[in-house]
Amino acid sequence: MRVLVAFDKFKDSLTAPQACDIAVAAIGSARGGWALDPCPLSDGGEGFAEILTRSAEGALRLAGATGPRGAAVQASFGFVPVERIPDRARAMLGAAAARPGGVVAVVEMASASGLALLAPGERDLLRASSVGTGQLISAAAAAGARAILLGVGGSATHDLGLGALSALGIRCEGAEGEALDPLVPADWPRLRSISGALPAAFPPILIACDVQNPLLGRRGALAVYGPQKGLRAADAARLESETGRVAAMVCRHFGQPDALAELAGAGAAGGIAFGLMAGANARLLPGFDLVSSWIDLEDRLSAADMVVTGEGRFDDTSLSGKGPGTVVRRALAQGKLVHVFAGQVELTQRIPGLFTHAVTPPGMALADALSRAPGLLSETIERALAEG
Repeated sequence: MRVLVAFDKFKDSLTAPQACDIAVAAIGSARGGWALDPCPLSDGGEGFAEILTRSAEGALRLAGATGPRGAAVQASFGFVPVERIPDRARAMLGAAAARPGGVVAVVEMASASGLALLAPGERDLLRASSVGTGQLISAAAAAGARAILLGVGGSATHDLGLGALSALGIRCEGAEGEALDPLVPADWPRLRSISGALPAAFPPILIACDVQNPLLGRRGALAVYGPQKGLRAADAARLESETGRVAAMVCRHFGQPDALAELAGAGAAGGIAFGLMAGANARLLPGFDLVSSWIDLEDRLSAADMVVTGEGRFDDTSLSGKGPGTVVRRALAQGKLVHVFAGQVELTQRIPGLFTHAVTPPGMALADALSRAPGLLSETIERALAEG
């Protein structure tokens, strides 16, 4: 029996590689003779840089950066030789990765500007900046990257990427010409001008992103993602208005049409996709399709007899989304036996060939479930597969 072990993260408790390692050990204990293929997944958030870099046998580089609320953090980015990237993924990257001999840097926004870097009481998008992400991009460019692939999941920010752009040479100024650095949304009313540009030879930035939200409106970045980043209802209308004003300033400075804010994906990660498209001519790529191609997911699915996957919560929306839900759909389409292990399982439909297992016992408090996640996941997998 060959088993593909393809987990995404368990939010606030386990990274995708950790979940895969736990599952491999548990399956090995329950079924010692099975061949196991660990395949961590990423949606562009936590683990993105490590997963893609290790999959292509690249190297991780450590760099100091500024966290979302100004504290110093240590973050890493990947350096991957172009020729080690699978052909299908290289084709998606385009001309920047068409010729061998160079390297692609893999940068993860969550490692420098991520929500998980902040305790719940510190989460306030009015005072969070993406400057640390810009610092990582700058470090990757200085180290000789031919192109920069940026994963933008899990952000703590709503600064339209102006923090990141400030680390790349853009200057935001107040009424007296004073620098607003880094500029956070709480200070947007003071913003009067934007100046500067990226160096002409700056490597292209490619953003792995499955978010389809525009920047503004009821499906925009603030309306959909603001509450989880600490947005107070009393601040929503004023901040939405300021978002539109600042976005128009960004478009004017960089010579972009205002319609850029309406583009699907412009609202990703607090508008960093919008800001980098405007100021750095960044290009959006379908995130999970890129990751799937990069880690050869289709070939590994075809080679497997069984698939074991999971994440923190698995429900009906998972099957129409990305990550483990997509793995489940593709595996079932190939007639594979599929087991899902998640902290919570809330499916309203029964699907032939799919076996679901809730890791958290009924009635257990969330804090206890998070702290005990490694043991709960291991015990649930071992018990389920020993009985299967």
